[in-house]
Amino acid sequence: MQAIKEKISEFSTARKVKAEAKAEEKAEKDYTKARADVAHEVRLAKEAEAEMDKHVSKAERLAQKELEKHGVGRPGNGNVQESSMNSDPRAAGPIGAGNATAHQASSAPPSSKLL
Repeated sequence: MQAIKEKISEFSTARKVKAEAKAEEKAEKDYTKARADVAHEVRLAKEAEAEMDKHVSKAERLAQKELEKHGVGRPGNGNVQESSMNSDPRAAGPIGAGNATAHQASSAPPSSKLL
């Protein structure tokens, strides 16, 4: 009878050890997979950054080419203003905001006639 109890105890212990080893293996496998996933995402991020750098470089080249084409920023001609493509049309503000020209102000009807 004692031998049977010892045998059952040994089986129980062996099962626990096997379960622990399996859990440890699973944890190592999950850790390895997580590292691989992180490495993959880092690689994708580096590729995306390189692609953006390429696009920025191309945009700068095209902008410089366009500026040279219109003579903006050349050292010999004294013209150092920005291209009209870069100016903000909203920066001038609305016409009635006190920045209207003399012609615009004289042709505008007085506000008392509107009522």
